[in-house]
Amino acid sequence: MAEELDLRGLKCPLPVLRTQKRLAALPAGAMLRVLADDPLAAIDIPHLCREDGHALVETLPSTSGGVAFTIRRGIRGSAA
Repeated sequence: MAEELDLRGLKCPLPVLRTQKRLAALPAGAMLRVLADDPLAAIDIPHLCREDGHALVETLPSTSGGVAFTIRRGIRGSAA
């Protein structure tokens, strides 16, 4: 089961920075579900995953507005 990080209400660059910081604290292979309603998160979070070696498992519209990202932490993810 994925840990959930609710970042709704935060504006760029906070959602991606907090996602990066939380992923850095998790062990490799851990799952993180991120909820964000900042439109730029739809660009920034997939880019973070590509750059830091995390797997973006799923991107879905959130039932409460915004987007829900499910991320599997990679081995080489860096700290914020």
